[in-house]
Formats: sequence, structure tokens, C-alpha cells
Amino acid sequence: MSRVRRPPTWRRHSTMVVVCALMLLPFYWVLKTSLTGENIYAYPPRLLPENPHLFNYVDVWYLIPFARYLLNSVIVTAMAIGGSLLFNVAAGYALTKHFPGRRWIVLLLLSCMLIPFQATIIPAYLITSWLGVLDSWLGVALPLLSTIICIFIFKASFEAVPPSLIDAARVDGLGEWRIVTRILMPLSKSAIATNVILTFIWSWNSFLWPLIVIRSPEMQTLPLGLARFLSVMEDTTGALFAFVVLVLIPGLAIFLMAQKEFIRGLTSGATKG
Repeated sequence: MSRVRRPPTWRRHSTMVVVCALMLLPFYWVLKTSLTGENIYAYPPRLLPENPHLFNYVDVWYLIPFARYLLNSVIVTAMAIGGSLLFNVAAGYALTKHFPGRRWIVLLLLSCMLIPFQATIIPAYLITSWLGVLDSWLGVALPLLSTIICIFIFKASFEAVPPSLIDAARVDGLGEWRIVTRILMPLSKSAIATNVILTFIWSWNSFLWPLIVIRSPEMQTLPLGLARFLSVMEDTTGALFAFVVLVLIPGLAIFLMAQKEFIRGLTSGATKG
């Protein structure tokens, strides 16, 4: 039986470098344009920036209250991540138990994933108004305090823990919450990283829900601040790209710090053993 010949290492690495360069080219072009403000439709395009400067970043910081928008986004995202960890962990652990109606609850949650958020905006707004948290950080973070996909990620991660380990903890006198916090969560770092990254991306980039809930300008987040920034700028090419770079940096930093755990968490249910 003949063995399949693998391509040489240098050829595989060269292919990976070319693919990575093609994928990173748009990001480089955004960064270059933010430093030069050149016309993106200029022909022939210049690969290297000419006369780079930081004037566009200064405009972004001072022409609008960028620091306030950044603070609002950070607080809302932190509340969303903290709440999602609490509620998703609790729901995921509950679904690992066997109780009457468990199967129907799982089917109900899976069917709810088929409903787009845009179809639930009106009831979500009415609930937020009834709770009295309109135009507040909690009101913006409320829809992301629990997400179905992250509940099932934690459920799959908890079910991968050997039951004998949990039984031994109960014999030692640990309660349910202490089992979750001291045994299951330390063994579910990939699920936690996945939850944090997904919640961060959804909250950080959210535009429609904050647009509906927020009423005062000082409570606006970065996506809403971008719309306001474009309304006061005449030449928006370089300034727009500078704004985009400032918004992208936190998300890229968090992803790069937790990318291994994030990928492991998404693929944990795809393999056995």
C-alpha cells in the first residue's frame, strides 16, 4: 500500500505565508489609509505609505467625545461579558442534569436560535422599558447577558468532564456552585474564552440595539459615535479609517490573547477523546 506523499515543508510554509498576506492585506490598507488619508481609488495604488501622519487620529479623538464613547463601550462590554458568564454557566450546567422536560427545553432553545434578533426587537424594547433601564449601560447590555450558543458551548464542555470527578466532589461535601466554580470552570477554559470573545464582538460592534435604546448623546457607544463623527467630517476617508483602527485594536488584542482557547472551544464537540 503506497504512502501518500506530502508536499515539502518549504512549499507548505510558502503557501501559508501567501494566504496570510492576502488575508492581512485589507487590514494593512486600512492602517495605511488612516496614516496618509490618500484616495483609496487612486490608480495606480501605492503599496507603501507616503508622508504618514497622525492627524486623522487627532481629529477622531478631539472632534467628537471619543473618550466618552470608548468608556461607554468598555462598560457595556464588561457588563455583557460578566453577565453572560454568570447566566450561561448556570444554564449550561443545568442542562447537563436529567429532569422532566429537559429534552423539550433543549429543542426550544435550538428553535429560538432560528429567530433573528431583529424579529424580537419590539418585545425586547418593551421589556427594557418595563425594567426602567432605557438609556443606560445595563439596558444596552441586557440582550447579551445570556446567549443560546454560549449556553450549549458550556453544556458541551461540562459534559466532557468525567462524572466520577463530580461525584467525588459531592462526597467531599462540595455544593453545586462550588463544584461549578472550583472544578468545572477551571476545566472549561476554552469555553470561557469562547464566551468572552463572542460576547465582546457582539457587544463591541452592536449598532441597532444601542440606536434604539440610547437617547442621550453622552450614553452613545463607539458604533453610534462613528455615525456622529461622519456627520461632522467633510473629508472622511482617512478619518474614517483611523476611527476603524481605534475600534479594531481592542478586539484584535483580545482575540490574539485567547485564540488557542477560542478555537479549542469551538471545535470541542467535533472530536472525541
